[in-house]
Amino acid sequence: QVRLVESGGGLVQAGGSLRLSCAASGRTFSNGVMGWFRQAPGKEREFVASITWSGSTNYANAVKARFTMSSDNAKNTVYLQMNSLKPEDTAVYYCAARPNVPGGVFSSWGQGTQVTVSS
Repeated sequence: QVRLVESGGGLVQAGGSLRLSCAASGRTFSNGVMGWFRQAPGKEREFVASITWSGSTNYANAVKARFTMSSDNAKNTVYLQMNSLKPEDTAVYYCAARPNVPGGVFSSWGQGTQVTVSS
């Protein structure tokens, strides 16, 4: 079982920045994929970004050019740098992990961290 712990959420004004961290422990997936998802009140959880252990990234259109996902494999930690934040970025942000195999699903999830962007 992979244990994921997010940190770094908070309250920020529109246009500001935050950096989220997600530390993985336990039976981490070798050559796995880590992802960030978010869920706003009354909405379904949505994909934000993902990164493979080789560093390949993928982003949702809504956050491209504003968010950057990175990883420190030695620390089993991934980050989400969020710049130019907008009120619509307000959500609970979740870290997730999956094996890097065809059809692999995100099966390990963190508890989430709240990000609130005020206008």
